[in-house]
Amino acid sequence: MTLALEMADAADTVTMTQFLSSDLNVSTKPDMTPVSDADVEAERVLRHIVAGERPDDHVLGEEFGGDVTMAGRQWVIDPIDGTKNYVRGVPVWATLIALVIDGQPTVGVVSAPALGRRWIGITGEGAWATDNSHGTPRRLAVSSVSALENSSISMSSLAGWKKHGRRDAFISLTDEAWRLRGFGDFYSYCLVAEGAVDIAAEPEVSLWDLAALVPVINGAGGTFTSLSGEPGPYSGTALATNGILHETVLHRLSQEHRGLS
Repeated sequence: MTLALEMADAADTVTMTQFLSSDLNVSTKPDMTPVSDADVEAERVLRHIVAGERPDDHVLGEEFGGDVTMAGRQWVIDPIDGTKNYVRGVPVWATLIALVIDGQPTVGVVSAPALGRRWIGITGEGAWATDNSHGTPRRLAVSSVSALENSSISMSSLAGWKKHGRRDAFISLTDEAWRLRGFGDFYSYCLVAEGAVDIAAEPEVSLWDLAALVPVINGAGGTFTSLSGEPGPYSGTALATNGILHETVLHRLSQEHRGLS
């Protein structure tokens, strides 16, 4: 955890220096998503720290790649989660740093310096948030909302749900909820951990988008699976809830997706 926090500090220096900069260079990757100089430089800095401090550990990152390792220690890094926000000057973005041991996300740090917030999760121990990055940590706990009609749902967009044939299912779910908001990306999941949101879901997502979030959600008492119910961040989809609502949401999305409702 100490090393992960040091890495977050280093990434914050890079990302905040270039945030809102008039000379930020932005290009388009083959998957048609944006990447900035800051994404590349932040991951380079993080990889350099791991190489110096834990030379035997594997690294997987969004910008420089790597192979998923299910044995031993691996750092999974997203230098800027929310690059589209970053390049447009929206302050909702974060660096995600996870330590995965034998395939299990064990330590997660989510650092959002433009928001002055940081979330920390340790599997089996708990989850915490700090304000202004280095403030006194406060323990996190998911909500106790037990009825879908009283729940708050956060999403990133509807486009992915349509692409994967699940938009009607998702909209049907949100129609029954108390509130739907598009906080998006890492922020949806961190708000679940804080108890401010009850359900966060995405139909298309990468390992580096999720690995750091699993210890935060689980540490706060929530449940994190794929949309099919598999634990962990490896299936390309994600559902995080307060745990109480998890089976209900899984059933609704599965049932609607099969056209059985």
